[in-house]
Amino acid sequence: MKLVRYGAKGKEKPGLVDAEGKIRDVSAIVPDFAGEYLGRKYLSRLAKTKLASLPLVRGKPRLGPPVGKPTNFIGIGLNYSDHARETGAPIPKEPILFSKSPNCTNGPHDPVIAPKGSDKLDYEVELAIVIGEGASYVAEHEALNHVAGFCLANDVSERGFQLERAGQWMKGKSSPTFGPLGPWLATRDEISDVQAIGLWLDVNGERMQRGNTKTMIFDVKQLVSYVSHFIELEPGDVIVTGTPPGVGMARKPPRYLKPGDVVTLGGDNLGEQRQEIVAWKPGL
Repeated sequence: MKLVRYGAKGKEKPGLVDAEGKIRDVSAIVPDFAGEYLGRKYLSRLAKTKLASLPLVRGKPRLGPPVGKPTNFIGIGLNYSDHARETGAPIPKEPILFSKSPNCTNGPHDPVIAPKGSDKLDYEVELAIVIGEGASYVAEHEALNHVAGFCLANDVSERGFQLERAGQWMKGKSSPTFGPLGPWLATRDEISDVQAIGLWLDVNGERMQRGNTKTMIFDVKQLVSYVSHFIELEPGDVIVTGTPPGVGMARKPPRYLKPGDVVTLGGDNLGEQRQEIVAWKPGL
């Protein structure tokens, strides 16, 4: 299934994408794709529902992030061998964890706001894992049983805040709009091999990133298991799994985003995103 949340920001309703690419309203079955409603009980109920019996959503509504209000939004740093090489960093011996603020989630086509004082805004196309069942001290061979599905993510980063302002990476990862997700959440049955997903990202139509999840240093099973040994994962939590090479910071000279730039990105069976970069101003 392809799960979406559509409508005005903060008032999204749950829907399913049918075989013709149209959205079907499922709010009579689940109130939202958040928390417990991403668990096996409710996803199984949806899977048994005849899509033709569900009301069609008219027009082309705004799409919000396909998961609502995650308790934890966890990032994995330097998890692609080719990306680690381009930054000059050693291959990590264990996954590098950092936090993004859960309220930075953003719709896949919503503008990204360059925060006040930003001059090193960067892009990172990533595979995101969405947790469906609570997970604590999970073994690798059981890890996928705790996953609701996967979606496309842009781990937007302000490198000056991240690397030059002391403290943790979270400073450069958590500004409002820094977590675009979607357009849909692909349930596990939609993805034949999560370790063979092609990813790409363009800036103003120029290809900047191209990679594949097969070059991950730590795969999805390892990541879910590892994170669960340090954080009690809850339904609806998001783990963004690292980015392939080509980020702006690693280019020579660096290529950072500025207001007016348009970022497009995509992944196999995960759809595409489009974001215009806008400058911060009071009220945004």
